This record gives sequence, structure tokens and C-alpha cells, in this order.
Amino acid sequence: MSDWERFLQEVSWFLQPGESAVVGEPQPWTRGSTEDLPELSALLGSTTLTPVFAGDSAYELLAWGPPDGRRGWLCHPPEDADGGSFPKAHKSFWKLCGGIVERFGEPSTWWCNQNQVLTAQATRVRVSEVLADYAWLWEGDGLKVSINPEEYYAVAVEANGNLTLAHRDNGRLLLFAPDHAFDDVTPLDGSPPYSLLTINDVPSLETWIEVCAAAWRHQ
Repeated sequence: MSDWERFLQEVSWFLQPGESAVVGEPQPWTRGSTEDLPELSALLGSTTLTPVFAGDSAYELLAWGPPDGRRGWLCHPPEDADGGSFPKAHKSFWKLCGGIVERFGEPSTWWCNQNQVLTAQATRVRVSEVLADYAWLWEGDGLKVSINPEEYYAVAVEANGNLTLAHRDNGRLLLFAPDHAFDDVTPLDGSPPYSLLTINDVPSLETWIEVCAAAWRHQ
């Protein structure tokens, strides 16, 4: 069974009835690595890349592991981050991968249930508008939103609308999760529960990428 067939077996909803995809030849990873993301680099170094064209969109299926335990990501091709206000870790990621839209053989990570992970589409979410719509969470406790939304952008969008945010300059990582059942999170100072949160022991975008990549390598 090919990686693409395994992917469709697990992610059966990706192609709707009547839709088809053009699948290219699997090829070894040739994009190299990035020094600031060693776990991600080690993971991708073992990857087989299969080009996929579905509708008007180009994707890459990245897969790794033994024949009876394949797993991987359906991704966009690498992005050009020139001119964008993004931290170094995101720019490094985009040189290798344009972001994740589906996964198969998934371990438990902070990327579970995310519709968009490190994609250009996620970065276009208007964080200031989202937080303005939920300002009542703070106002109910006599508080105000405790960050400047313009300094943050979305690096992941969960199926239920929760957002993972990163600071554009220093990569500080936050969750905006009014609907969650997460463990290992702490409300941000000046924020009520179920609003802005930090992830315990995962303070930055770089750490978040590395922790998740390590889980995909080893779990």
C-alpha cells in the first residue's frame, strides 16, 4: 500500500465524492535541514515526499516510519516568508514545509484536531477581531484583554475555533481557547480561565514545533 493510499484510508473525507487527485512519484527528502529546529530536521530527514494535486491546489504528502507503521502530514509546499513579520522559527519551518492541513498515523500532540498548522491561511486570521468578539470574557471579571493583539498572529486553527498564537518578534506562544479540555495549561496573567493561556513548559513557537516533531518521531 502506498503512502497516499494509507492517507486516504485514514483521512477518507479529504476527497469528496466525484473528486480525484493526481499523485506523483514518491521521492526522498532533499531539502536538507535547519539548525534551529533539530527535531523537525531529523524527522523530515527520514521522510518520503509524494507530490499531490487536488483541484487547483498543490500539496505534498510527507511520510515516514516502517511499512507497518507509516505516518505523516499532508502539507502545502514551502512558503516564501520574505516581507512578513514572523519569528525566525516560522521562517525556518517555511523553508522546509508550507504548513500542515491533514495528518495520518497521528500521535498525541498539540497539533491534534488542528485544521491548519503553520500555514499561510492560519496567519491571515484577524486575531484582533477574534479577541474583540470575546472581550466579554475579560469584561465579566472587570478586566481588559491582556495583550496587544496586533503583536500576535495565529500559527494553528483548531476545528472548534481555538487558536494557537505566536508573538511576531520573539515567538512567545499563547493559546486562545474559550472551548477546551486541555491539561498542562495556565491562564495568562490578567486573563480569566478559558481565554488566553500559556502551555506549561512550551513557552515559544520554536519549542512547540520541536515538542510536536519529537512526538511524531518517537511516540
